[in-house]
Amino acid sequence: MAGTGKPLAFAGAASLVLLSCSGPEPLPVSAGYGPDPALPEPRTSWIPTVNIAPAKGWLEGRRPTPAEGFEVAAFADGLDHPRWLYVLPNGDVLVAESNAPEKETGGIRAWVTGIVKKMAGAGVPSADRITLLRDADGDGSLETRSVFLEDLHSPFGMALIGSDFYVANTDAILRFPYQEGATEIRAEGTKVADLPAGPINQHWTRNIIASPDGSRLYATVGSNSNVAENGMEAEENRAAILEVFLPDGDTRVFASGLRNPNGLDWQPGSGALWTTVNERDEIGDDLVPDYMTSVQDGGFYGWPYSWYGDHVDHRVEPQRPDLVEKALVPDYALGAHTASLGLVFYEGDAFPERYRGGAFIGQHGSWNRSEPSGYKVVFVPFGPDGRPAGGPEDFLTRFLSEEGDALGRPVGVAVDRTGALLVADDVGNIVWRVTTAGTGPGS
Repeated sequence: MAGTGKPLAFAGAASLVLLSCSGPEPLPVSAGYGPDPALPEPRTSWIPTVNIAPAKGWLEGRRPTPAEGFEVAAFADGLDHPRWLYVLPNGDVLVAESNAPEKETGGIRAWVTGIVKKMAGAGVPSADRITLLRDADGDGSLETRSVFLEDLHSPFGMALIGSDFYVANTDAILRFPYQEGATEIRAEGTKVADLPAGPINQHWTRNIIASPDGSRLYATVGSNSNVAENGMEAEENRAAILEVFLPDGDTRVFASGLRNPNGLDWQPGSGALWTTVNERDEIGDDLVPDYMTSVQDGGFYGWPYSWYGDHVDHRVEPQRPDLVEKALVPDYALGAHTASLGLVFYEGDAFPERYRGGAFIGQHGSWNRSEPSGYKVVFVPFGPDGRPAGGPEDFLTRFLSEEGDALGRPVGVAVDRTGALLVADDVGNIVWRVTTAGTGPGS
């Protein structure tokens, strides 16, 4: 049975406030970005570094800070843990208000994890619904807000193919009938395919994206552990992107070794599928960088046996040198422990031309780093060859207060029909809308 030789479990509530201080000072966060990130030697400790920015929410009149030349306003507030966004062809915006399902497992690690989640703003029951936001004239102010779907099971990803609307619950993909302009769906859903879940179900989020011809869905499924400490039998069809054939739901593994993939989008210059991936924890402030990468059919990206190509993770037993040898190196690092979740390529025309074809990434923020990382939205420019063409740029920042509290935490990102960027903030319970300066509501 594969697992960790020496599990690095939480030692108790004291670890919530104790930072591991042994070893060198952390590198600048910027060292963990780009096509060639710094990869220092791993550092392990019996008690891992746990540094949570306490979730506070936004005070009256405060908001995140956009890049120069842009402005930001709340598109919708008073939501219940908004995680993911989807824009319908008619411009309606769907918001998955969701959280992890109740766990059936217990123990000290689950207890401590629950405390950590509560501190980070994730200790609330899942609303299990999708809300529709309608801004018919595109001025940034809502005319309609309604419950689009409810009684779901930790919903996350969404996709529309023709008149079929697909929702990825944590345990299955469902199909619903959709009529353009509808503000709600009352019909029962039909299960298309099961997705790995079960009583442990770590990394519960399931995103989906349709193939360009509408014949398939691609679904993200994160690992059931940090580095296979629950055994590889608990990882079947996990740490992977699955390909689901429609309409019958036959499923195969499209790419594997991806510890916790979330964002999915088609890069407009190359037509390649790209994903954002949260890498493993508990081997130091600067390891392992989260990343985004193009996804190769049949590609293996290392987890749990190695990281960033052939860097072996010696915690995993037994070793698999045969798989390490074929592990692919990701295309672009996004900083260690940034929890890079959202991904969207910009195809609008409201922003300056230099943004066309580049990627916006929502970084939810770190817990396993002595100095916080993430807690912002970054932009990565792409060249005409469909490859990253420069360093990351801060685009929406200051989700952390001067005191280190989390006023908000960005998750999903999307581009609305006017070309504005939408950002789901699951601590502020807000969807933010970023526009060029002078074009937002009230400008």
